[in-house]
Amino acid sequence: MSIHTSTFKIITKKITKENMKCTAAVVILACLVIVHVQGQARPSVMRCLCQGAGVKMLNHKRVEKIEVYPPGPSCGNMEIIVYLKNGAGVKCLNSASKFAQNIIRKFMEKRNANQAKSP
Repeated sequence: MSIHTSTFKIITKKITKENMKCTAAVVILACLVIVHVQGQARPSVMRCLCQGAGVKMLNHKRVEKIEVYPPGPSCGNMEIIVYLKNGAGVKCLNSASKFAQNIIRKFMEKRNANQAKSP
């Protein structure tokens, strides 16, 4: 029985070494595949916040806050999001309209004046 036991041990050692090599190769291959897939460019899907051209004009007294998003990888358009006072809603302004350009300028002037007042 000692011959069979020693032969069994030798066979299991060979099997486990081969299994370890195979497992290591599979793990390395999986890591390479994951790195390759993550590095690939995704198709460009535009995820713009504003759908359509947006409104051309709003009552500036109703505007509480303005957020301007420049063109970027997720959306090729400049987006101007206007939050109305008292939770009256959110609107997208048409960035090409003169009204949008004027209201942004006015809010920038107002913000700069407020920053100059505070120490």
